Amino acid sequence: MTRYTGGNTTGFASPAGDSIEGPLDLSDILDMRRPSRYPVRVAGEALTARGILHGDILIADAATPPTSGRVAIVMLAGDVLVAQLAYREGQWWLRSGIAHAPAVPIGEDAEIWAIMTGLVRTTV
Repeated sequence: MTRYTGGNTTGFASPAGDSIEGPLDLSDILDMRRPSRYPVRVAGEALTARGILHGDILIADAATPPTSGRVAIVMLAGDVLVAQLAYREGQWWLRSGIAHAPAVPIGEDAEIWAIMTGLVRTTV
């Protein structure tokens, strides 16, 4: 009996063999080598309407400028929040993603730390 090692095959070679992709490197795909990027684990259910679930890992980029509609990490009154940004009436607002929850204005006591550029889900 001969052991199969994967390198020796008999018969017809698969035409798909020429297009097999090599190993995936998430650090490379998510550009985690940038000094401004870091992972953040989500705690809570406030952004499930955006498809962001408790336990997901968000990729935050401190160098990305804030944009209305993007998800951001914000320091507000001593709390670190992950919320959707909205810009209206000349001011930034935070939206939680929970239906009927009022938007919160970002005042002088708040700071937008980073914008989310990616999401990694470890459980399906």
